[in-house]
Amino acid sequence: MRNNLCSCYRTLILTFVFLLIAQNSFAASAREIDVSVDVALERFYKEVPGSQEFTKKAKGVLVFPSVIKAGIGIGGEYGEGAMRISGKTVEYYNTMAASIGFQLGAQAKSIVMLFMEHGALKEFRNSEGWKAGVDGSVALINLGMGDSLDTTNVKDPIVAFVFGQKGLMYNLTLEGSKFNKLKK
Repeated sequence: MRNNLCSCYRTLILTFVFLLIAQNSFAASAREIDVSVDVALERFYKEVPGSQEFTKKAKGVLVFPSVIKAGIGIGGEYGEGAMRISGKTVEYYNTMAASIGFQLGAQAKSIVMLFMEHGALKEFRNSEGWKAGVDGSVALINLGMGDSLDTTNVKDPIVAFVFGQKGLMYNLTLEGSKFNKLKK
């Protein structure tokens, strides 16, 4: 029992070390992030009918063009993105999370978070590392093929869309994801 616990802790520590290395090693430039965000938003507007009109109502839009998740029993994910207000980038962020449980594989996904209220946006931007599910709740919108976004039914202060999943791992949750400001 003790060996299993030690092995679990070692794996967890290695996952966190990987995330820290990834944060510093794979950091994209501000220009690279902005270009990727533009492409992700174009894809979002094409894949989710009604999303462009809904996005215009948001006080802020946080876009992570590519969040990579990998795991074998213990997993981690990392991605970089930009916060846009009135169509202009105001800050850069990363997201990272670790998970334990039955998992095997890797996946890439895009995330768009819409801040529908000024208070939620201000609280997020003023935080020193905001954690979904702890510092604020995020309504994850799941649309099937051919569905369109009905903006009249969405009343949450923060709404997120996960789309473009590619890979062998499927996880539609942001719970436990941590968001940190990047210095670019």
